Amino acid sequence: MSHADDFLEGNREFVERQFVGPLPLRPSRHVAVVACMDSRMPIFAILGLQSGEAHIIRNAGGVVTDDVIRSLLLSQRLMGTREIVLVHHTDCGLTKVSEDRMRHELEEATGMRPWFAFESFSDPYSDVRQSIRRLQRSPFLPHRDAIRGFVYEVETGYLREVTLDEGDARSTSS
Repeated sequence: MSHADDFLEGNREFVERQFVGPLPLRPSRHVAVVACMDSRMPIFAILGLQSGEAHIIRNAGGVVTDDVIRSLLLSQRLMGTREIVLVHHTDCGLTKVSEDRMRHELEEATGMRPWFAFESFSDPYSDVRQSIRRLQRSPFLPHRDAIRGFVYEVETGYLREVTLDEGDARSTSS
């Protein structure tokens, strides 16, 4: 049996036990969350969200790329979101990626050099600050005044808020 078969069974159980019916298209909390795709991050549980309350945009590292800005501008302009929350995390796989080495390995394997950036980083706190700045500078986002960033500690489960003041990371659990 494939994993997809397991997923179908899981879906049947979800429908029987948890499905609440159709929800409005627009997120009820008017918030969009940009987070890493890491499977150790149960975003809805971490943030105390329910289905229908927020848009969730995930990618490797949770970095703000052109495609994330595309998704956020649609979220804001068409779906009414007004707030952006960034969630990076400790022990991120992207901190272990060398841009140059990855490009070289892919070129060797495929004969083509990737045209996109991997956006690797060494410090999730610094990358959250960079992501906040990218969003604040985007002319495509009409709502840039309510952007907050966090680092999720995969070791403890706690969120640490990151501000643009270097070194200021405070626990949201304090």
